[in-house]
Amino acid sequence: MEMSSNGVAESNETSEDAGRVVARQDDAIYQNAARVARTLEVEVDLEAREIRFGELYESDPLLLPDECEYKEYRILIRKVAFATRLDKNAPHKGRVLRGVMAELLGQRQH
Repeated sequence: MEMSSNGVAESNETSEDAGRVVARQDDAIYQNAARVARTLEVEVDLEAREIRFGELYESDPLLLPDECEYKEYRILIRKVAFATRLDKNAPHKGRVLRGVMAELLGQRQH
C-alpha cells in the first residue's frame, strides 16, 4: 500500500488503460478499467460465491447489471436493497447503494 498525495491509501495493483499504468484502489469497483464506485463494509463469502457490500457510493458511473471487477474478482451485482441519488447527510457521496449483493463470477485477468 502507498499513500497518495491526497492521503488516500492505494494498492500497488495496476491495470493497463490505453497503454498507461493505472493504480487500482482496494476499496473500489471497476468497469472497463475505470473506477465506478467506492465500497464500505465488504464481506466476501467464497463458499456462497458472493460478495455483500454494506454500501457503494460515488456510484453514478456504475452500469447495472454489467460485469464489474472488485480486487481480484469478476462480479455481477444481483441485488440492491436501497438506492438514493443524494444522501442529505453526505452529499459528496453521489449515488449511494446499500445492501448490495454481487455474484462472484471468477478471477479477473491481470
